[in-house]
Amino acid sequence: MIIKVCGMREAENIREAESLGIDLMGFIFWPKSNRNVSERPAYLPTRCKRVGVFVDASLEDIRQHAEEYQLDLIQLHGHESPAFAKALKPLSLIKAFNIACAEDLRQTEMYEGVVDYFLFDTKGKVVGGNGVKFDWSVLSAYQGSTPFLLSGGIGPDDVEALNGFHHSQCIGIDLNSRFEVEPALKDIPKLRQFINQLHHE
Repeated sequence: MIIKVCGMREAENIREAESLGIDLMGFIFWPKSNRNVSERPAYLPTRCKRVGVFVDASLEDIRQHAEEYQLDLIQLHGHESPAFAKALKPLSLIKAFNIACAEDLRQTEMYEGVVDYFLFDTKGKVVGGNGVKFDWSVLSAYQGSTPFLLSGGIGPDDVEALNGFHHSQCIGIDLNSRFEVEPALKDIPKLRQFINQLHHE
C-alpha cells in the first residue's frame, strides 16, 4: 500500500514525515491553496518521491517547478485535458478526479493510457483538502486499467475502513487535512500511529 502525504511545506515537518517511511510527498503549487508552496523549503525529501500538485497551471509553470524541485511525479488536479497531459511526457503523471457518484468515473476513460495513475478525491467546495470522504462503494463501478490512489478526508480513525476496502486497481492512499495541526503542518504523532496501525492490522 503506497502512502502519500500531501500539502507539505515546512522543512522540519517534511523531514519528520519522511522518517515515517512514506512513499510519496505532495507539494501544492497552486496560489489559491492555503497549503501553497511559494518558496523552496530549506529541506526536501530524498527517501520518498516528490509530487508536485498543480491546478490548471501552464505547461511552462509545471516544467519549471518540476526542474527546480526535482519532482518525480506531477499531479494534475484541475481541468487539464488528455492532450495537455500528453504534452508533459515523459514526466510521470497522476490525474485527480472529484468523485461523488459512479457517473463521475466516466471522465477517467479519456485519460486511460495517457497518465500513470488516477487519484479519486471527494467532490467538494474547494479543490482538495476538504476533509470529507465520499462513498467508496461507488468505485466498484471503476473498470479501468489505470491504478489509483484513494483520497478525500481519510483520517486517523479510518484504518478499519481502509482494510475493508478492496479494489484490484487501488494501490494506495493520500493523506492530508485530517492529519494537520494547521494547513500545511502535519501532526507527526498522529501520522505515525495511523501508519503503524495500517501496517499491523
